[in-house]
Amino acid sequence: MMPCAERWAYFDHAAVAPLTMPAQAALTNWAKEFAEHGAVNWPQWAAELEHLRRRTAELLHADADEIALIHNTTEGINLVAEGFPWQPGENVVMFDDEFPSNVYPWMNLASRGVEVRRVPGGDRPQLDRLADACDDRTRIVTVSWIGFASGWRHDVDQLAELAHRRGALLFLDAIQGLGVFPLDVRQTAVDFLAADGHKWLLGPEGAGLFYVRRQHLDRLRPLGLGWNSVVQAHDFSKIELRLKPTAGRYEGGTYNMPGLLALGASLEMLDDYPPEAISQRLLELTDAICERLPTLGAAVASCREREHASAIVSFDLPGRNLAEIRRHCRERNVVLSARGGRLRVSPHAYNNDDDIERLMEALGSA
Repeated sequence: MMPCAERWAYFDHAAVAPLTMPAQAALTNWAKEFAEHGAVNWPQWAAELEHLRRRTAELLHADADEIALIHNTTEGINLVAEGFPWQPGENVVMFDDEFPSNVYPWMNLASRGVEVRRVPGGDRPQLDRLADACDDRTRIVTVSWIGFASGWRHDVDQLAELAHRRGALLFLDAIQGLGVFPLDVRQTAVDFLAADGHKWLLGPEGAGLFYVRRQHLDRLRPLGLGWNSVVQAHDFSKIELRLKPTAGRYEGGTYNMPGLLALGASLEMLDDYPPEAISQRLLELTDAICERLPTLGAAVASCREREHASAIVSFDLPGRNLAEIRRHCRERNVVLSARGGRLRVSPHAYNNDDDIERLMEALGSA
């Protein structure tokens, strides 16, 4: 089901994952249909998108009305950053090593008098530092579920409790965890969440989701309004600003139809593998990698304590040129990344012992 596995030992799902066979078929089938029939089948495609909306809601144990189908995580972050009813002097709190897309939208609020408070993160970020930075003017705490460079996995219950105890709301950048670690927003009070599908959900780039807890729907000023934001979306002759009473109001214009259809196809494949099973498999794979890396002289930086370990392993080979090592591995059909001044591997559940052996051989011969 993963065509790339025929050639590559692929350990870079935290960057961009390869497509599944079902996603590839969805893209090529859509292109063939569109080329041969134009938009005749658009109603059928739209129905499949509604199925995708329900499926992504199930991943979060949310209601489908709380899900918007968007293009990427950045779009979802901006929906909150720009749509929130800020007052001058208010602030947002985050760690200082967040992915840039979870920094710049908040920094862009400086002209509106909003302060961004960035506290030290690192390989073992301390929630006390976030809490200490909050005050009675803190409106949002924004955190990545899993650190893109360190692989640290936060306890989302603790994040939500911290934010709400300080009178703030929680925005969760879920791109590095959604689909491979379980999350139930009925039990864990995340207020806003965004994620792309091109990493752990094995979809293409340009297809993602945004979750907004129903009680906050009217708190955000809708952005990017268009024909698809209103109740009478398909009645182009009736101009009346009646926003959809759902997160669909944020889907202003045309969808990335092929990308979302392909994402839906990958999620259908993943239906047979619940997040609980995938996370267990990923922790087993990364444990196996971490056991062998020291034999190559590598220093593992990622936390491997069960409650904070993830599918991302960050490590260093002291005194070595990391760019050269990455190039050497690529020449041997082994794919990994470099982030934060270290090498990073991020397997998915389909990777196996042979892939790990190829990784170790490539690193050892670099």
